[in-house]
Parts: sequence; C-alpha cells; structure tokens
Amino acid sequence: MSLEVMDLTNLGDLVVRKSYGGDVTFRVESMTRSQAIIKGTEFRLLADAPLMDLVKVDRPVTSEKSQRARVKATESLERLQQDQKDQDERNQAELMHGLHSLSGPAYFEVPGKVLHLDGDPAYLKKSLDLYERLRVPADGYYVQEPAMADALRSLLPRVQPDILVITGHDGVLKSMINHDLYNLNSYKNSRSFVEAVQVARQYERGFDALTIVAGACQSHFEALLQAGANFASSPARILIHALDPVYVAAKASFTPVRSTIHITDVLNHTISGIQGVGGIETRGSYRIGLPRFRDLSTLKVVPSAN
Repeated sequence: MSLEVMDLTNLGDLVVRKSYGGDVTFRVESMTRSQAIIKGTEFRLLADAPLMDLVKVDRPVTSEKSQRARVKATESLERLQQDQKDQDERNQAELMHGLHSLSGPAYFEVPGKVLHLDGDPAYLKKSLDLYERLRVPADGYYVQEPAMADALRSLLPRVQPDILVITGHDGVLKSMINHDLYNLNSYKNSRSFVEAVQVARQYERGFDALTIVAGACQSHFEALLQAGANFASSPARILIHALDPVYVAAKASFTPVRSTIHITDVLNHTISGIQGVGGIETRGSYRIGLPRFRDLSTLKVVPSAN
C-alpha cells in the first residue's frame, strides 16, 4: 500500500493507521490541525489519531483481520438461517404430533421485537437490512451515544420492544490504556451506554421481559452488566464487528420463550466470540400461535354506513 499525504479538507475519507499496520479501515469524522476523529467501517471502534499517522485508501483494506471478520460474518449469517430452518421443522413436528389433522405450516410466528439504537447511521442501515433478512421485526433509530438515555425515555413506551440493542462506537482512551480499565472515565462512550441501560431497566426490571444488548468496541463489559444488560461487550476490551449486536438480538428473537438462550450458542453466532461479547442466562422471546390467519395488513376496512 503506497503512502499518501492526508488531505486535511476531506472529511469522510477512508483511512488506515500506519502505527497499527493498516489492519483496520476507518472513516474520518472530524479534524483539527493535527488530529482526526476516526470511526471503524467494519468494527465499532472510535479513535483519535495524528494526521501524520493516517494513510488514505480508496476502498476498505483486505487485511487478515478484516478478511477473517468477513468470513466469520458469512458463517454467522448462515448458522442463524439454519437455526431458523431447524426451528420451523421442530414447530411443525410438534404441532403435527399434537394435531393429527394438521397439514402444512398452519401456525403463525411471533418473533421478539427489537428496538435498535445506533450511534452510526451506516451501521444502523446494515443492521436493519440484516434484521429483515433474518425475519426479525425491528425498529431502528440513529441516536448519538450521549443522547441515547434521553431518547429511550420516549421510545421504550412507544415501541414496547422485547429486545433492546444499544450500540455505536466506543474505545479505550489512549491516555488511560495502561491505567484503570475498570473506570468508566477510561472510555469514550461506555458511560453513555451505561446510562442508557439504566434508563431501560427503570422502564422494565425483568431480565426476561426485556433483553438488553449493549456496548461497542472495547466497552466496559462489567459496568454494562451491572447496569442491567443481558449481553454486553467487550470482556477482553477487543474490537467487535459492526453486526455482532445484531446476531445476539436475532438469536434472542428466535429462541422460544420457554427456552433459555444458551450463552455458548450465542457466542458461536458472533464474529468476535467470547472475548468480544458475554452475558447472562436469558429466556428467548419467540412464540408461535394457532391457527394461522391472513396477513391483516392486506385487509381493507370498509367505512360503516352509519
């Protein structure tokens, strides 16, 4: 990769950091005379870097780290889709056993509904696209991390989700990296995520009634769990992939309400694994019902003659 002088006027440029071997692609969010705030394009990392350390690139780099993440993302999607297929087959088998006259998929599904707050609009779009592919009902909102707690006070009673995702960008402050990693002041946005989780738990205290997935790259995992999250990042303070929170939420959405989400199973569906995401035992949010009915969205309401 040839080095290029950083153009100080181009916000939105794709860049890599020379000091890290160019292993992660970032987008420039803001700049001063000598520093830039950069956000990962595949990983939920917020960082600041000297302009002299940045190399401009035309497209996301294909480093070993990014390549592994893309392969893992594809595998995770395939596993989730296979899980849903297996779930459909189990549902049908159980209903056929209980109702001998049943033929065909005569039940209807009620997956857990997701409310997703994201501090990055591009990641939010990718997340909503993935929810749609996985048949997960989801409402998504772009909200900057410091404003998430206030936003939830109005969104939670309006949306009434089964699963809440609170994510965006985070990172350990460079000045604190060799100091106290258990202090919220050592993180760029962990405090905002913690405050948002606390607001959500004030709204719904039951861990099985509202499943909360919170955090981003290098977030304060322990503080998020103590605040009331069911699943959080990042136990080993590593980078997490942009779609890791979506995989956890999708697994919760399609795990039957009578079953517990197996933590090891969830981690197998994330790209970052146990170092990137952890959590506690939690019941699923998926239900089926009988009999199957018509899609009510296609029905037309005829005004009354009176």
